[in-house]
Amino acid sequence: MAQDQPGTVIGGRCTLTRLLGAGGLGQVWQAHDPVLGVDVAIKQVRLDRALPDGTRTELVARAASEARNAARLRDDPHIVTVYAVEVDEGPRRVPWIVMQWVDGRSLVEELKHDGPLNLERAVQVSKALLRALETAHRADVVHRDVKPANVLLAANGSIPLADFGIAVAGRDPNSPALPSSSAHPPAWHPNAGGNPTATAGSDLFSLGVTLYKAPTGDSWNRQLQ
Repeated sequence: MAQDQPGTVIGGRCTLTRLLGAGGLGQVWQAHDPVLGVDVAIKQVRLDRALPDGTRTELVARAASEARNAARLRDDPHIVTVYAVEVDEGPRRVPWIVMQWVDGRSLVEELKHDGPLNLERAVQVSKALLRALETAHRADVVHRDVKPANVLLAANGSIPLADFGIAVAGRDPNSPALPSSSAHPPAWHPNAGGNPTATAGSDLFSLGVTLYKAPTGDSWNRQLQ
């Protein structure tokens, strides 16, 4: 079972090198794949020891769903590629999602350190994200979590969209429902009224809020990160 520290080997192959970030639902690590000789990013889905078996099973299924959704979109250069899902075989059954390593930083970090984007850069980000969402929506995948923290600005100039952790796919009968204890807000758009739904329109609305923040450095939605 993984010990969640540098040097831990995941799936008998990838070695964790450094922790990149942590949130309420998990951690993201940089790791090295010695077989391919490349770095990868590995997302650990955090499972509390006190979780009921049913909830634990659901979260493992959600990790598999995230991988399936992202894998269907892996040929798009504007979407972070998912390579595999590894699950610890110990009692916790912690899922790890192995993804493309992006050398760069998120839009949130960019705005925090360098301030608002200039018009040319904002247009580049807009085009990349619109293409990413076009690919996802054509595959009947709704991202549901478009925000600056999930927009990556790579050192090589690419701008991939990351984290399909709460995405839903109309063609995937195994796509699990979100538990009521989810830390994520429900997808929302202006026409949803009191019954928010996940649609391509809600993704585009979230994208609009993100793109409002990029050149201004501000947002009327203070929860947007």
